[in-house]
Amino acid sequence: MTDVSLTSCLSPLTSKEDTICAPATAPGGALGIIRVSGPDAFSAVSALCSVCCDSVAANTVHYTHIVSSEGETIDEAMVSIFRAPHSYTGEDSVEISCHGSPYIINNVLQLLVQHGCRMARPGEFTMRAYLNGKMDLSQAEAVADLIASTNKATHHIAMSQLRGCVSSELARLRDQLLKLTSLLELELDFSDHEDLEFADRSQLLNLAQHIDERITALAATYETGQAIKAGIPVAIVGKTNVGKSTLLNRLLRDERAIVSDIHGTTRDTIEDVINIQGVAFRFIDTAGIRQTSDAIEQIGIDRTYQAISRARIVLWLLDEEPTAEEQKDIESRCQDKSIIIVSNKSDKGISIADSSIIIPHSSLLSISAKHGQGIEALETAIYSAANLPDLKESAVIVTSARHHEALIRAHDDLQRVLDALKRQLPGDLIAEDLHLVLSDLAQITGEDQIITSQETLNHIFRHYCIGK
Repeated sequence: MTDVSLTSCLSPLTSKEDTICAPATAPGGALGIIRVSGPDAFSAVSALCSVCCDSVAANTVHYTHIVSSEGETIDEAMVSIFRAPHSYTGEDSVEISCHGSPYIINNVLQLLVQHGCRMARPGEFTMRAYLNGKMDLSQAEAVADLIASTNKATHHIAMSQLRGCVSSELARLRDQLLKLTSLLELELDFSDHEDLEFADRSQLLNLAQHIDERITALAATYETGQAIKAGIPVAIVGKTNVGKSTLLNRLLRDERAIVSDIHGTTRDTIEDVINIQGVAFRFIDTAGIRQTSDAIEQIGIDRTYQAISRARIVLWLLDEEPTAEEQKDIESRCQDKSIIIVSNKSDKGISIADSSIIIPHSSLLSISAKHGQGIEALETAIYSAANLPDLKESAVIVTSARHHEALIRAHDDLQRVLDALKRQLPGDLIAEDLHLVLSDLAQITGEDQIITSQETLNHIFRHYCIGK
C-alpha cells in the first residue's frame, strides 16, 4: 500500500484546501481548547481577536479577547500559533485556550465557521498529519491507543508506537530485504562470471531466515499485546465455598461478588479489572466445581470450564488437600496456562502441603482472603505468572489486528522465498516473492516500502562495487 493509494482513498473525506476546527478537549472541564488547522487558520482566528496571527512569531502564545461580530466579548483566551510545517498537522495551526463552558466553546466554533472554517470530521486532524508526512499510519493509529490508555502498560505500548519504534523495526527489516534483493540482483547480473561470487545460496538462506525469525517474533507479541489492552484474563476456580468470591472482592477492594456460606451461590461468571504494577488484569470469579443435579448450577459450572479455556492465568483456590482426580482434572484443563495454587483460610489454620501438589509449572501460596493475609504476595505472583516482556516505552509489541495480519502474510510470503532458495530456483522468481513481503510490511506504515531499481543499484555500488 502506497501513499498515493491511501491518499486517493481518503480524498473524498477531506480536502487539505479546507480550514477545519474542532474542540480538542472533552466537555465539562474548567478549560477548553479549540484547534484550528488549514490555509486560512490565521485569518479566521485573527477575525475573532486582537492577535494578528500572520505577523506574530511561530510557537508563541498570546493573551486576547474573543469578540463576536456584534462586538460582544465572549471570553478571555490564550492563542497559540504554529506555522507549517512545524505543527501537529503540518499545516498552519492555532489553538485557542478558553474557559470550558459549552456556551463559550459553541460560540467560538460558530464564529470560526462564519469566517471560513468547517467542523472537522472525527480523526481528521490526525489524518492530515499522516497525509502531510508528520507520521506514518502505525503512528496515527497509536494516537487513538494513547487516548484510550488506562494504565501504565497500555500507555507505554502506545507511546512506543507513536514514537516510531514499530516503524524503525520495519525500516530495519526493509534494509535487510534490500540487502537480500541486491545480492540476488548481483547473482543474476554476474551469473556468467564463474570466478565472481558475492554470496552463495547458503548466505542468502541465512539472511532470509534471520528476517523471518524477526517477523515471526513480532507477530508472536500480538497475543500479549491484545491481553494487555483488554486486561490479562485470570480465572479464579475451585470447589464451592472455598472463598473464590471473597478473594475477588478482596482483590477488587470492593463488594463486587455475593458471599454466602450456601453452596452454589455463584452460578455465573463475574468479571472485573484491577491494576497490578501498572498492568490490567481481568479477574473472572466462577461457579464452584462440584457434582450437581441443579440444571442452572451446571450451566454455571460449564461456564467455569469456558473461563479456564480463555484465561492465561488460573488461580486454583483450595481449602483442603486436593485428590489425585482433582489434580488431574485441573492439569488437563490448564496445560497451556500459568497455574497458581492458592491455599485459602490460613486464618483457620488450613495449610496445603506443597509435596502433595504434583502439577508441573505451578506455584503454591497461602492466604486468608477474608482477612487479607498474603494478598500482596499473591498479586506479585500473578504479575510474575503473566510472563510479560519488558514494557519500556521502546518496546515493540503488536496490538493491532491489522498489523498482525500483515506480519502473518509477510511470514507466509517469506516461506516461499526460503523454499525457493533451498530448491535453488532462479533469482528472478525469488525476487517476486520478496516484493510481496515488502508490500505486506508496507501496509503497516502506509508508506511506499517497495525497493526501486535505482535503490538496488545504489546499494550494489556502495557495498559491492566491481573494480571500483
